[in-house]
Amino acid sequence: MHAMVLKAPGAPLQFELRKEPVPGPGEVRVKVGACGVCRTDLHVVDGELPDIAYPIVPGHEVVGRVEALGPGATSRMIGERVGVPWLGHTCGECSYCRSGRENLCDRPRFTGYTRDGGFATHLVTDSSYCFPLGEAGDDVAIAPLLCAGLIGWRSLVMAGEGMHLGIFGFGAAGHIVAQVARWQGRSVYAFTRAGDTDAQGLAKSLGAAWAGGSEDLPHVPLDAAIIYAPVGSLVPLALRAVRKGGRVVCAGIHMSDIPEFPYRLLWEERQLLSVANLTRNDGIEFFKTATKAGIRTHTSVFPLRQANEVLSKLRAGQITGAAVLQP
Repeated sequence: MHAMVLKAPGAPLQFELRKEPVPGPGEVRVKVGACGVCRTDLHVVDGELPDIAYPIVPGHEVVGRVEALGPGATSRMIGERVGVPWLGHTCGECSYCRSGRENLCDRPRFTGYTRDGGFATHLVTDSSYCFPLGEAGDDVAIAPLLCAGLIGWRSLVMAGEGMHLGIFGFGAAGHIVAQVARWQGRSVYAFTRAGDTDAQGLAKSLGAAWAGGSEDLPHVPLDAAIIYAPVGSLVPLALRAVRKGGRVVCAGIHMSDIPEFPYRLLWEERQLLSVANLTRNDGIEFFKTATKAGIRTHTSVFPLRQANEVLSKLRAGQITGAAVLQP
C-alpha cells in the first residue's frame, strides 16, 4: 500500500510504500476510493492538536470498500462500501459514553489523528465506527460528508431552529450546511474572507440570501451563527450579528485565541457554544437528511501524491468548496 505520512509537526508529508495493514479484532481493512481534505488535517499536520503520536497518516473523510475482516467484525461484509469518519473508537464505559454522549468520551480514538487515516490506499478501522453507504453517488462527492457534513450537521442542530442563519467560513462544511438549511426553509447569510468572490459566488449559487465579508453586517439580525473558520476574532463579530437570545456555535476542533470583547455583545441572553466531535447517531441522522435534501458537494480532486500541495492551498484559502484526494 501507499500512504502520505506525517513524521513531525509542520513537516511535509512523505509518500511511503508500506505493507498492507492486518485488521485486528473487530476491525476491517478498507481500500480507499477517496478521502476528503479537512481543515482538521491542517491542525494535525501543523501540530496544533495535543498528543499526536508520530508517524501518523492524516485523513478522516474516507470512502472505500471493505477488503478484509478481522476476528469478530461481523457487522460489515467484504466489498461493502463504507464511510470512515473522524470518530474512530470510544471506550463505551465512561460517564459520557453511558449517557449517550460518546462524542465526549474520555478515551476516544480518532481517524487520521490518533490512528492512521485515509491519506493512503488502505486503512484499518473499527467496524462499529464506519457507516454503510450503499451504492448511490460517487466516492468523491460523498467523501466531504464524512466530516464537513457530519460536524456541519451537529453544529446546525446545536444552532437551533432560527430562520436567519449566519455561516462564518464558507468552505467544505459551510457549503454543505447551507444546502441543508435552505432545504429546511431557512435564510442563509454567508460570511467569507474579505474579497473572496469565489466563496461568495458559491454561497449565492446555493441560495444564500446574502454574502459578504466577515466584518460586514447583513440587512437583518441573525437568529444564530455557526463559525467554521478557526479564527477566534470571528466570535465577537458573530455575537454582534445575532439578535437578542441568539446563539453562536464554534464548530472547529481548534481555534485561535478569542480576543477580549465587551460583555454587551454577550448580554441579552446570547449564547456561545462549541461542538466537539460527533456521535454515530449524528451520522445516521445526517445521511438520512442529506439524501432527502439532495446535497451536492462542490469538490476539487487531486491525486494522493499532491496532498502537501492541497494542504497548502487549503491553508491559503485557495480551495472553494471541498478538496478530495484519490489514490
